[in-house]
Amino acid sequence: MKKLSIEFISMMLAVVLLIASSLALIIPTAIQAGSDGGVSDGVVVPGTPPENEDIEDEENTQPEENLPEDTTEPPEDIPSIEPVQSAIYARAKVNGLNLRSGPGSNYASLGYINAGDMVILQAKEGAWYRTNYKNKTAYISASSAYTEPFEIAASDNEIIEKVIEEGLQLLGFPYVYGAIRYHDGTGKKLSNFDPTKYDCSSLMQYIFYHGANVHLNMTTRTQVKQGTFVPKSDLKRGDLMFFTNSSRYNNKGVERIGHVALYLGDNYILHTASDYAVIEEISTQRWGYYIETRRLV
Repeated sequence: MKKLSIEFISMMLAVVLLIASSLALIIPTAIQAGSDGGVSDGVVVPGTPPENEDIEDEENTQPEENLPEDTTEPPEDIPSIEPVQSAIYARAKVNGLNLRSGPGSNYASLGYINAGDMVILQAKEGAWYRTNYKNKTAYISASSAYTEPFEIAASDNEIIEKVIEEGLQLLGFPYVYGAIRYHDGTGKKLSNFDPTKYDCSSLMQYIFYHGANVHLNMTTRTQVKQGTFVPKSDLKRGDLMFFTNSSRYNNKGVERIGHVALYLGDNYILHTASDYAVIEEISTQRWGYYIETRRLV
């Protein structure tokens, strides 16, 4: 029994030594594997930082929640500035220049304009400018001996341009004193209105009604009370200019007013006076009759 115990103990010691020997081989290998991130052959995988170089950039070591808030404002949308467009006219250089129904001197004459007067220039067709006259397509010579292009800055208000466009259609229609108005001043249409006959105030009433839905009164002396007063220094395209005349020059107050015209810019007006609806420069004499300006739009 004693001999068996000694043998048993010796055997057990041998087993313990064998186990210890195995552990001595296994543990270092496991530790090395753990430190290599599972790579056992020592090859660095592309994108894996080499040992001792996997330290974050010093600027990014703060926890995400402690990073300073980005206070940079997004770039502000700056609206693009559209260039101011121009209205282009054909200005006559001679008196009695015909406007014709087609692009040639063999076409019928629809009327004429004098030196300094203008019509809208829509396009050039050969040796002729296409335009509007008496509410029809018309043509005027494009020869530099007879006409020249003339530009006036357009308004940035589309409604004003629509009012002017209405007036351009009526150029050439004859002046008729006391012509029947389009409406009674409140928008109620009047019977017997003739779309080919206008005096100064009925012309303005018509184009403001169709271009801006503005109801102008029936005479210059009532129209001058509408809209807002504009000083002469602030005169703009689309304003109504009021004048006296030789027969009313010595009257008092509103009774001095005897004429109205639509200002286009660059000293030009669209109106009808003693002959027909026309675009012409404000003469020195007419400036002497100037009274005031009103703005409706």
